[in-house]
Amino acid sequence: MALKTGDQGQAAMNGLKDKVLTLQTMNQCVRKVEYAVRGPIVVRALELEQELRQGAKKPFTEVVRANIGDAQAMGQRPITFMRQVLALCVHPELLSSPHFPEDAKRRAERILQACGGHSLGAYSVSSGIQLVREDVAQYIQRRDGGIPSDPNNIFLSTGASDAIVTVLKLLVAGEGRTRTGVLIPIPQYPLYSATLAELDAVQVDYYLDEERAWALDVAELRRALQEARDRCCPRVLCVINPGNPTGQVQTRECIEDVIRLAFEERLFLLADEVYQDNVYAEGSLFHSFKKVLTELGPPYSTHQELASFHSTSKGYMGECGFRGGYVEVVNMDPEVQQQMQKLMSVRLCPPVAGQALLDMVVSPPGPSDPSFAQFQAEKRAVLSELAAKAKLTEQIFNEAPGIRCNPVQGAMYSFPRVQLPPRAVQHAQELGMAPDMFFCMRLLEETGICVVPGSGFGQREGTYHFRMTILPPMEKLRPLLEKLRQFHSKFTQEYA
Repeated sequence: MALKTGDQGQAAMNGLKDKVLTLQTMNQCVRKVEYAVRGPIVVRALELEQELRQGAKKPFTEVVRANIGDAQAMGQRPITFMRQVLALCVHPELLSSPHFPEDAKRRAERILQACGGHSLGAYSVSSGIQLVREDVAQYIQRRDGGIPSDPNNIFLSTGASDAIVTVLKLLVAGEGRTRTGVLIPIPQYPLYSATLAELDAVQVDYYLDEERAWALDVAELRRALQEARDRCCPRVLCVINPGNPTGQVQTRECIEDVIRLAFEERLFLLADEVYQDNVYAEGSLFHSFKKVLTELGPPYSTHQELASFHSTSKGYMGECGFRGGYVEVVNMDPEVQQQMQKLMSVRLCPPVAGQALLDMVVSPPGPSDPSFAQFQAEKRAVLSELAAKAKLTEQIFNEAPGIRCNPVQGAMYSFPRVQLPPRAVQHAQELGMAPDMFFCMRLLEETGICVVPGSGFGQREGTYHFRMTILPPMEKLRPLLEKLRQFHSKFTQEYA
């Protein structure tokens, strides 16, 4: 018999008032998602900042958040030309101001003409403003020595992350042993493991070779593939170049080998190339997967499927908050490409201010423009300082007994290996913590330095690491590295 309204209310009062959404009834895939870069250690860092503001006495005066590649939060100054054009786009009344260079005004007018209602506040088409996509295609063509790029194969996105998730959504299918397996490098950027957990895909780990400066080894890819075939259907190979968190830059030969393997094994290639402007080591060069794929010629250039990603958040720009990025797809089935377009249209469009910013990244001022000299000087200053900081980080860590750091060839991070005494490992396990999480938590509580434990990125069993960004300004970075080195020495003695 159905309950009357009054009876239903009474039933609820008698304890039948459990939440509809509980940890047990929620999507269990979401519960499995972990994202170390903003995990428990960062939550504690925020609490410590709050305690310092409230006047609590600590062994340090500030928390240094070296956990995330957020350049401007670390004090990097924005590139003047980019901010001038954005200011003009956001507030077009400034176009009559004498305080802005003519090329910045021309650029702003060009972008506004391409926007709905000539306003940054209007939606764009889902794949991004056509003008910006055309400029991205020309940038890729210049970067790759004249190899053509089609704007119709370019989709603008909310940072690179959103595009990576979209492409993975298209690729994940099947049940049980036919479920899509995705090969990701270990150590990896946690966006990948988090997305695979959310999509309930099968994560297939392949290990980078720490003894060879985190090189990618094709024999290791074959091992991972062979083992994975018992439990899933490997269909995707992710490569991060330059590496995050490991900072390695892949050689052209390595990229060729990876493409050949992907072709032989029928794997869709994802090339995460957001750090392509961040290459510091002598002899290291960035080679795009698209360029190498094309130059290998048929059958690779005509059949191997590839999606490559870039972003405004890294490089010399460091414009994380504007969430600008793109993906270029190569050899994608045209019908699938239409499905990708549909999937992107559900989210309406990427942030239009981020699209405008991306346009300046892919078509900066030319030699005849008034802003050219200042733009070049600012870009060079950012990249040369990052190169100096990469070298300093490697040098100071390698002078410390028990810490070993590979050369930071590119990107924005070091991923040093730390020796932890057996007693510290045992104590961490008694507390139910990963040993490197215990080390990083103690480091934060005693020095105010916030870094991310290697266990959040994946590492070989029995090895311990942490990821630290090299972004702090030089006057903060040197003392930070010294303090970290001293802490490791003290920690080692304490648990010896």
